[in-house]
Amino acid sequence: MPGTYSRILLHLVFSTKKRAHLIKLELQNRLYPYMGGIIRSEGGTLYQIGGTSNHVHLLIRWCTDESVAALLRDLKSQFSGWVHQTFPLHQGFAWQEGYGVFSVSESQADVVSQYIAGQQDHHHVRTFEDEFIQLLKAHKIEYDPRYLWD
Repeated sequence: MPGTYSRILLHLVFSTKKRAHLIKLELQNRLYPYMGGIIRSEGGTLYQIGGTSNHVHLLIRWCTDESVAALLRDLKSQFSGWVHQTFPLHQGFAWQEGYGVFSVSESQADVVSQYIAGQQDHHHVRTFEDEFIQLLKAHKIEYDPRYLWD
C-alpha cells in the first residue's frame, strides 16, 4: 500500500509541577490557542482543550510518524519558555514531569470532548488527583501510588 491512513485520537492529561494553581484565567486564555498552534506545527489537530488552574486535558488527532513523548516534551518546554518570557511574574511556572495519554475510539470522541469542555464544572466536586486516578483505573493502567505524584 503506497499511503498511510490513520485516525489516532488521544486524550492527554498533565498538570503543573506539584499541581500548583499557576494557570490563572489570563494565562489560560492564551495557553489554549498557543498549545493548539504547537500541535498543528507538529502535524496534529487539536479537537478540544480544557482544564483548571493546575492541569490541562487535550483531545487531539495525532500523526503516525511522531512520538507522543516528543509532542509532550515540545508542548511543555515551548509553553514554559513562552510564559517565562511573556509574563515576568510567572518565572516559577513549570509542568510536572509525566503525563497521562489515553487512546480514544471514534465512537467516544464526542463524550471525551464534552468531558474536557466541562472541566471547570467537573472540578467543583472532584480533585485533579481523584480524577487522574479514575482515568488510570478506567483505562486499566497499573500504577504505584507511591510514585504517582511529584
